[in-house]
Amino acid sequence: MMTYDSTDAIMIILVIVGSTMFSMEFQNNAILTLLYKSPRALYVYLNKFITIFIYDLILHGLAIIFTFGLATTINPVSWLAVYQYQQPLIVNMFLATGVDILTSMLIISVVFLISTLINSNAVVVTASLAVMFFGEAISTDLTRGYSALTSLAKWNPFNMTLLTHQYVNYGGYYDTTLLTNGELALGAFVYIVIFFAFGYLVFRQKRY
Repeated sequence: MMTYDSTDAIMIILVIVGSTMFSMEFQNNAILTLLYKSPRALYVYLNKFITIFIYDLILHGLAIIFTFGLATTINPVSWLAVYQYQQPLIVNMFLATGVDILTSMLIISVVFLISTLINSNAVVVTASLAVMFFGEAISTDLTRGYSALTSLAKWNPFNMTLLTHQYVNYGGYYDTTLLTNGELALGAFVYIVIFFAFGYLVFRQKRY
């Protein structure tokens, strides 16, 4: 279902590539050439976002191919066996992949925002990986307890990064996120739009 736990490996690759796309170009002033050739800064920013999205699709596609390869040779499985959510395993895998693409693009939108704020590639990678790996702990601290603020805290962006994990293990994560899979997916999409917009605004106003 999780394509042999490829999620973390794919996310690390995307974070490194995504941060490098901006940070290194800022450091080397190569971004100036792109801005000069493009009619609008939005095109440059959007094209980079689409490029990393294509990377995301390719990496997840390779993970699926790798999984099918192992499942037909070393570790045979019954793809039509009913698994989670009363669905066949193969359906679970493709849905989990789609969910993980959404989650990974949320992280990437954060990477792009940080990259426009900070020119250091090393700092951007470190900060982005911190969001990726410590998001669960931060979200748990924010939603812990039953105060009046809990209903608002559960909509924090760190919570949305747990979407993939909750889809795979709903019972184990719902008590942490306090949101359904659908609510996490909606929140992730909304935050992607928000972080993309803020990242673009910073990018447009940045002085090189």
